[in-house]
Amino acid sequence: MTRAEAMGQLIAFAARLITGAQGHWKGCPPKAEQRIYFANHQSHLDWVLIWAALPQELRAQTRPIAARDYWTSTPFKHWVTREVFNAVYVSRQRTDEQDPLEPLQQALGNGDSLVIFPEGTRSNKGEPMPFKSGLYHLAQQFPGVQLVPAWVDNVQRVMPKGEVVPVPILCTVTFGAPVQLQAGEDKRTFLDRARAAVLAQRPRESWT
Repeated sequence: MTRAEAMGQLIAFAARLITGAQGHWKGCPPKAEQRIYFANHQSHLDWVLIWAALPQELRAQTRPIAARDYWTSTPFKHWVTREVFNAVYVSRQRTDEQDPLEPLQQALGNGDSLVIFPEGTRSNKGEPMPFKSGLYHLAQQFPGVQLVPAWVDNVQRVMPKGEVVPVPILCTVTFGAPVQLQAGEDKRTFLDRARAAVLAQRPRESWT
């Protein structure tokens, strides 16, 4: 076993120990097919929770999107995101000529699955903010990739925005039925429908 594999098992164990990292597959089974998992975004732990909730055999082919400036700011964060999670790095500061979706397109073109957060930033408002256009463009360009909505619940209480020490709280990741871009569907209609699909996975007890 390599150091990266051992660290991956340790992170998955720690995530389950602190949060439970329970995965509920309501709308589709965990399956080895190419997918984009898209979810609400409230904490740096969100994609760790989704990754830990996946069966082990799916983790190697499922890559999170990571902000290059933050996740490469120290040698340890860079090593973990590169070697353990095989993250797709995106730059938050770009020139007008740079396509922000290019790294995601390359990963999907290579057959990888992705974990993305269409809000584009973390939010503490409870409900997701309006989705940005990236998910729509990826759905257009990769119609054969399943789009699976997910709701990460309670993680904002484990590590809210601005905090660095996690607090043990039971968390769940609920995966819904795949959505698909319909023929002739405009961008805003699709993005609103995708956002509604994420909200539909929200456990009833967390509505208050």
